[in-house]
Amino acid sequence: MKKIVILAALAAAAGAASAQSSVTLFGVVDAAVRQVKNGDTSLSSLASGGINSSRLGVRGVEDLGDGLAAGFWLEHGLNVDTGSQTDAARFWNRRATVSLTSSSLGEVRLGRDFTPTYTGYADYDPFGDNGVGASSKFDSSLGTARDTGTRADNQVTYLTPGNLGGLYARLSVAAGEGTVGKKYIGGRLGYAAGPLDVSAAYAQTDVAAVAGEDKFKTTDLGAAYDFGIAKALFYYRQSKIANNKLGVYGLGALVPVGAAGQLRLGYTHANASGTNAAGASVDANDANQFALGYVHNLSKRTALYGTAAYVKNKGAATFAVATTPALVAGQKSTGYELGLRHSF
Repeated sequence: MKKIVILAALAAAAGAASAQSSVTLFGVVDAAVRQVKNGDTSLSSLASGGINSSRLGVRGVEDLGDGLAAGFWLEHGLNVDTGSQTDAARFWNRRATVSLTSSSLGEVRLGRDFTPTYTGYADYDPFGDNGVGASSKFDSSLGTARDTGTRADNQVTYLTPGNLGGLYARLSVAAGEGTVGKKYIGGRLGYAAGPLDVSAAYAQTDVAAVAGEDKFKTTDLGAAYDFGIAKALFYYRQSKIANNKLGVYGLGALVPVGAAGQLRLGYTHANASGTNAAGASVDANDANQFALGYVHNLSKRTALYGTAAYVKNKGAATFAVATTPALVAGQKSTGYELGLRHSF
């Protein structure tokens, strides 16, 4: 009954176009046959979201005149392999926002959405932070209860208008509402024009104190340049709490192959330094990832793809291409996937 009510609500929203400037029902369905070997244990599976996260959403915009517009965006994450939702606690887990936009002043957006520091590195990931080659496996909370690594609840965001000659920025503040790990303030400033895109981002999240420090700090630097024959990408990300640091840099390239293909290449290095909450050194807990992928577009909405990734952990590092099967600290992780993506 609950699913029927939800689908009926979506249909009603899509049918309300007469009261809106536009309402759109959209989604992505992406599934892949995946083979993962973590240490000495292997697992074959059908996985969801190899090059794009599977989702179902509805969005709308109402023109208010004089360059103003009101909008909403509701987006639900789903697992194609089982039909389940990706977040048991949130139905609209990917995005749930309402906004007011001015063509000259920018946009104010309220609700759950990406954090500026997530986009500050994910926008420069050649794999779009999806599948076995995703960069987010190296985004560690360093033992804290941080809940703002990708998205934040209760967020107020300001985004600059798109007429600033390539300059762009976003500033977000999220209320913790009494929950440790949710209070966040962060921003991103960048420039994108022609083949060049560069940006920097910084944020703090309130967490339980570690060695007297209760601010989890994140810094991003990213750059991309399209040479025509290939697009080069780079990012550096540092996460820090007290004396515990994790620095990650990624190098990648997107290479067109004919009229319908794209080759994806990526190298990622994670460098841990300092001490953890127990006072033990983490200097040896480094890792390297090598990833290679190919996407073949059958149309503008449908693509076939394949990706392979290899992670070599050192010390007590446990970075893995997929969370199952369990990985013993310091062991290698390898993953392969072949999949199909359709968007609508």
